[in-house]
Amino acid sequence: MRAAEVEQPQRADVRAPRAQRPRAMLWSSLGLVVAFALMGLLVAQDAAAPFTQPLDDWWRGLVGVGPDSDVHPSALPMFFQHLGEGPGALVGMVLIPGALALVGRWRSALFFLTVTLVGPGLFSQGMKNLVDRPRPAADETLGLFGPLFRVDHGSFPSGHAVMAGALVVGIAALVPAARRTARALWWSVGGLVLLGMVWQRTLVNAHWLSDTVFGLVAGVAGALLVWWVFWPLLQSDHGRPVWFRHLGRRAQPSPA
Repeated sequence: MRAAEVEQPQRADVRAPRAQRPRAMLWSSLGLVVAFALMGLLVAQDAAAPFTQPLDDWWRGLVGVGPDSDVHPSALPMFFQHLGEGPGALVGMVLIPGALALVGRWRSALFFLTVTLVGPGLFSQGMKNLVDRPRPAADETLGLFGPLFRVDHGSFPSGHAVMAGALVVGIAALVPAARRTARALWWSVGGLVLLGMVWQRTLVNAHWLSDTVFGLVAGVAGALLVWWVFWPLLQSDHGRPVWFRHLGRRAQPSPA
């Protein structure tokens, strides 16, 4: 009886403490959400010519190309084009969650699926319908061209940029904090992806510069907020071996 009483507190002592959600992540995500919502409100006041229009026009004249250019159909711009369309959605909503679920990380799979729904789905499409900013239009007198690829309605925010921000932060959340080199490497690669998406969407005249910048803000904000909500579940997944690594141990006979 005494042995059982002694063993019980020992078991309680070795239990891993529950992971505390970082407050800085919550406040950062909420701050970005407020900035995105405020920008949407300001653009909606004059969607045809918001206060960022002079900067947007300058950037468009500097970066935008015409249909005769050989740059926009090349491999690098097309990578970013596909990342924000069907292939990117397939990776974010099917392949990555499916692979995580396959190895027994169902919490991480649910997290990543939620990330791709909140930013690209809720934030992007919701704001597009509320603001409905016109896309860059062709102007022959100034030598400017309209979108070089098929686009939907609403230029603010860039859905491609929202998807890029969500994917970069979502993948970073899957890397345990203990693996500092891997996470630092991914943040470096992810930063290049975000900058590349801004460049490509304005290169093909699909969006104004401010659309892409605040598209990244929306994607990062949504992903950070979901990361904060799923924080304890992700921490438990980080220390959990994949299911097939247990098969050999289960097959061994237990000692008498």
